Amino acid sequence: MKRKIIRNIIVLATISLGGVIATQIYWVTKAFNLQEKQFNDQVQLALNDVVKNILSINHDTYSISNPVKQISSNYFIAQINDTLHPYLLESLLNQEFEKRNLKTDYEYVIYDCFTDSIVFGNYIPLGSEEKNSLAATSDTMEWNNDGHYFGVYFPKKTSYIVSGMGIWVFSSALILLIISFFSYTIAVILKQKRLSEIKNDFINNMTHELKTPISTISLSSDVLISENLQNHPERLKMYAQIIKEENERLKKQVDRVLQMAMLEKEEIQLQNERLNIHELIQRSVNSMEPLIKKANGIISLNLNAKNYFVLGDKVHITNIIFNLLDNAFKYSMSQPDIAITTENKNSDLLIHISDKGIGIPLLHQKNIFEKFYRVPSGDIHNVKGFGLGLNYVKTMIELHNGNIKLKSKEGKGSTFTITLPNINE
Repeated sequence: MKRKIIRNIIVLATISLGGVIATQIYWVTKAFNLQEKQFNDQVQLALNDVVKNILSINHDTYSISNPVKQISSNYFIAQINDTLHPYLLESLLNQEFEKRNLKTDYEYVIYDCFTDSIVFGNYIPLGSEEKNSLAATSDTMEWNNDGHYFGVYFPKKTSYIVSGMGIWVFSSALILLIISFFSYTIAVILKQKRLSEIKNDFINNMTHELKTPISTISLSSDVLISENLQNHPERLKMYAQIIKEENERLKKQVDRVLQMAMLEKEEIQLQNERLNIHELIQRSVNSMEPLIKKANGIISLNLNAKNYFVLGDKVHITNIIFNLLDNAFKYSMSQPDIAITTENKNSDLLIHISDKGIGIPLLHQKNIFEKFYRVPSGDIHNVKGFGLGLNYVKTMIELHNGNIKLKSKEGKGSTFTITLPNINE
């Protein structure tokens, strides 16, 4: 899928979801405000009726215009200035709230009209008949005196209103689920697109890498067929040697791909034995030394580890070291400058392979061990390889119960540190 199409899909989907979210927020807010207004109206009616009932019970003939005031979102005051007995008030409140289906916790407080001080209070949990005093009350308080008013506070008003908005809560949760699914889908699409690009890059590189030895073998074969070289044994030997070397090169490339396929299927069986790492490092260096000298480079060894024995597969450990040395050589800017250092730390052997090459940009360092991944550098064929080497290295080291870390700075070089568990000498 083309980058532009994916970008357009993401933009359109994001705008659409943004519109849905904005619409949902608008209607949820509107529904909440409506529910809150209904709650406030019902509380006002209930408290007005409580005031009327108290006046009636006390045989008061006067009436009070708009006795109930809403002080805050969840606090109401009833200005009554009359005799108030707490248990009568509580009974009337419960009765009026039950009549209007206001099933939530509340707290009522009785005030002195002259001092505005609290003379009694109680918290009424939903469905509870417990009487918990919130303010000290005098044992000598005369409840038959005038001069009281009361307030009612709803501590759980918001959660009570939200609980009555079931369909809106459900639809909001559904939208959140859709957004999560959308985000996951976009992440999968982008990941698949990236994998597709990496695989295409791999196929292009593989085609390029395989085409070169095939072309060389084809040309050498044509020369052997078309020319009479029986009287020129040196030339005959040269072309035969070219065919042999290119065939070996082709075989190694194919083996590497097949090896990674086997690793993916977990079909590789390690042939573990006691290994002298210093000896394997020296052998790998001996193999690379002619190429390094030809490029006027240097390779230095600082084999400082006292215990340099590990349990591992000789072939794969050798391949690991050689792969990292080969990378250090290939990615050098001009004259290779490579250093190999070993040391012991706790019960592990550490192998540091450093170069002063082109380095790896920070952006790509987290992906460098992924299969097929190659750091973009303009011409994808300017350095040979399939992007399998470091993935193979990491996978193999982990199979040996070790780990590998990268420290790199663009333009300064890279250091790969291998950690493997030691065994006794």
